[in-house]
Amino acid sequence: MIKGIGIDLIELDRINQSIKRNSRFVQRILTAAEYERYQTLNERRKVEFVAGRFAAKEAFAKSVGTGIGKLSFQDIEILPDRQGAPCMKVRGYGDFNIWVSVSHSAKQAVAQVVVETKPDAT
Repeated sequence: MIKGIGIDLIELDRINQSIKRNSRFVQRILTAAEYERYQTLNERRKVEFVAGRFAAKEAFAKSVGTGIGKLSFQDIEILPDRQGAPCMKVRGYGDFNIWVSVSHSAKQAVAQVVVETKPDAT
């Protein structure tokens, strides 16, 4: 059963400016494992990566109706699965299936999240 759906769209320029203005911005948005992956990317991909993660985390917060204030960006982690697709894990939400899609254009990143309850194990 669907618990919630969220979507977020962010301008890459806004993220790029935030990265340049605040040296801690990236570490505030990304978990340690996400940051490791970020470090391997070229400058353009770094902005896309952070923007995509930012949008996905905001979309999750919208999908559960809390907004990011009740959750921390550090509570939400997005890492690739075996096929390279984004896989979202959220502290305290282990009883849910979380589906995430992230995309980029030259100027924007967008993410959509669907949260569904797991079928009963009985």
